[in-house]
Amino acid sequence: MPDLPSLNIIVAVAEGRRLYAALEAGIAAAALGRPVRIFLQGEAAALLRDPVSFAGDEARAAAGQPDLAWLAEEAIAMEIDLFVCQSGMALVGMAATELVPHVRAAGLVSFMAAIGAEDRLIVY
Repeated sequence: MPDLPSLNIIVAVAEGRRLYAALEAGIAAAALGRPVRIFLQGEAAALLRDPVSFAGDEARAAAGQPDLAWLAEEAIAMEIDLFVCQSGMALVGMAATELVPHVRAAGLVSFMAAIGAEDRLIVY
């Protein structure tokens, strides 16, 4: 199988439903063999504070869907690279030790620099 372009996702707003959608898209792409990277920009960095949750978890569970924490764990298990904005962490008063394990702090410039010409970029 030829190398597939990577999927790069930026979550630019601190809304759990946006991260939920980004993780779903990332997991689907990873299941198809694509490399996936997700970057949480600005205040969205707080969405991967351990323990992960959001206001929609209860409704999703009632509908038989996984919660946000499960999706984050699944993404990590599928080797999706998860990054949070260093400036965003400072903005929300969060330390790297508060992140979900395997999530890394990074800058937007370094995230963007790793996106190749054939790769895909989605912003939520």
